[in-house]
Amino acid sequence: MRHANVAFFIPHIGCPHRCSFCDQHAISGAVQAPKPEEVRRVCEQALSDLGERAQNSEIAFFGGSFTAIDRGYMTALLEAAAPFVGKDGFSGIRVSTRPDAVEAEILSILKGYGVTAIELGAQSMDDGVLSKNQRGHTAADVAAGAGRIREMGFSLGLQMMVGLYGDTLSGAEETAERLAALHPDTVRIYPTVILRGTQLAQLWDEGRYRLPDFDETVKLCARLLLFFEGQGIRVIRLGLHASQEMENHMVAGLYHPAFRELCENEIYLAHALEQIKAQRLPYGKLILWVAPGHTSKMAGQKRRNLEILTGLGYQTKIKECPGLLEYEVKAEGK
Repeated sequence: MRHANVAFFIPHIGCPHRCSFCDQHAISGAVQAPKPEEVRRVCEQALSDLGERAQNSEIAFFGGSFTAIDRGYMTALLEAAAPFVGKDGFSGIRVSTRPDAVEAEILSILKGYGVTAIELGAQSMDDGVLSKNQRGHTAADVAAGAGRIREMGFSLGLQMMVGLYGDTLSGAEETAERLAALHPDTVRIYPTVILRGTQLAQLWDEGRYRLPDFDETVKLCARLLLFFEGQGIRVIRLGLHASQEMENHMVAGLYHPAFRELCENEIYLAHALEQIKAQRLPYGKLILWVAPGHTSKMAGQKRRNLEILTGLGYQTKIKECPGLLEYEVKAEGK
């Protein structure tokens, strides 16, 4: 049964820092923070629309720093959402916040209102990168906050960014390893997008900041996806949510509306090439076997993977095999 969040965006308010990359208005499309009565109305309607599916869904407060907003406003939002959680309702409440805003007192309050999952915007585990991007917290804050969240029995989510000012591709891989060591249940990976009016946009205009190569970033994120899932950590988002508002404000960036699909295409192509090499398959007719429903991922967007294989000398057909797992590829020459 498909998971669906009933999401509310709280742009900027509560954030004590303006990070180099941040423009929550553009990212979320939200202009004003939600009022408690809006939360009640939307949750009631969503519960009616989803029916039994609501039990596999969450109420989510994203954007900004939920635990750093005015305490009265925060609890008013939670009071509005809490009655819709539990038996015959949503499975829980998910919030995102800063690593340095999850002290024990606030976690106790969240627990009392039925919050079940907390995501921390770690972004990097390199203190130099965090400082250059004006995050206002350290890698140690991430580790400490994550520890408290797990100790209190919440589901832990961690968010990281790729391509930040001062970071490298190898640095992002090190961040992933350090985040995995904190044993999160979920991870989100966001390639950097430069939005108009941010510090990154200014650095870009001045020639002091350049994004890493897009194709190399896709390959990196494909490796990160396999790494986290190999550790039993679900990657619940890879790439920014597509929105016209964000695209309108974008100066440049590692952005594609189907970024995760590009990464999955890369995984399938890499595995196919590994199979071809391992079996020393001659040029000519080639059959690639994949799990049911994964043919399009093997073919690639606009059949890019098939075109690459054609360029290498292979006439490729993709077939489905019920016994194969996701990302698994078996190659057969003819």
